[in-house]
Formats: sequence, C-alpha cells, structure tokens
Amino acid sequence: MIKQLTAPRQRGATLVVGLIMLLLFTLLVASAFTLSSTNLKAVGNMQARDEVMAAANIAIARLSESPFTDDPAAESINVDMNNDGAIDYVVSMAEPVCSEAVEVPATVEGLESGVRSGIVTPDSQWNTVWDIEATVDDPVTGASVTVKTGVRVLLSQIQKNAVCL
Repeated sequence: MIKQLTAPRQRGATLVVGLIMLLLFTLLVASAFTLSSTNLKAVGNMQARDEVMAAANIAIARLSESPFTDDPAAESINVDMNNDGAIDYVVSMAEPVCSEAVEVPATVEGLESGVRSGIVTPDSQWNTVWDIEATVDDPVTGASVTVKTGVRVLLSQIQKNAVCL
C-alpha cells in the first residue's frame, strides 16, 4: 500500500502573516513621514524667529547710529534682509528712554579718563544709558520678537538736560 503524503494545512497562514507585515511597514513609513514633517516645521519656525530677531537687531543698530538723542521718539524702521530692494520687515521702535546719566570726570586721580583727555570745556559731559525696545511681527510666518537693549551715549550738559530727566 502506498501512503500518500499530504501537505500540512497552512495555506492561509502565509497570507495573514504577509498582510500583518505589510500593515506594520505602512505604519512605520507613515510615522517616519509625520516625524520628519514635524521636524521640518520646527526648523522653519526657528529660522523665521532668528530672521525676525536679526531684523530687530539691524533696526536697533541703525537707531543707535543716528542722532536719536536729539529728539527721542517712537518710529518704524524698514528692513530689507536680502538686499533685493523690497522691504522684508517693519520694525516698531518704542521711544528711547534715558534711564541713567553719570557725569564723566575730566581726569581720574593721576590718570586721564580717555574720554576727556586734554579737552577743556566749560560744559560737563555725561555718560547716558538709553533703553531701546524693538518689536517685529511677521504676518507670513506668525513669528514675533521683542528685543530690548541698552545703548550708552556721551552727551553734553545741555543735551542731557534737554532729554534726560
């Protein structure tokens, strides 16, 4: 008598295991895509924030190079970040505030101060510290930054009396 070998009854198991592996692979790819797009958004937001902060710092530098102590007032400064001739950001500058004034001595006991060395003036000079605040809002990215800094300016007695209280 000839025995006939029969195949084990596992015909559907391979299909089920294959579908489970395909499902796991699909979930892995989907989660990798979601994670990468989230990272891309985070990097884009940091870049937008850094660019807005750079625009605020450029505006503060422009203001500090100008004679802003002659008539301190709030103003807006246009900033072109990429030098293409188009305004990229409008920086709102709050009115600069004189927060401190210290008289500069003509000489320091045996040493010249370096600021007034050899200069004889009837008017005394003052180191003044100005609080400057710049705010930038980018409507495209939603980035918003406020930068506060201090600037030291040498003023005469007459200038100090006119702008510092």
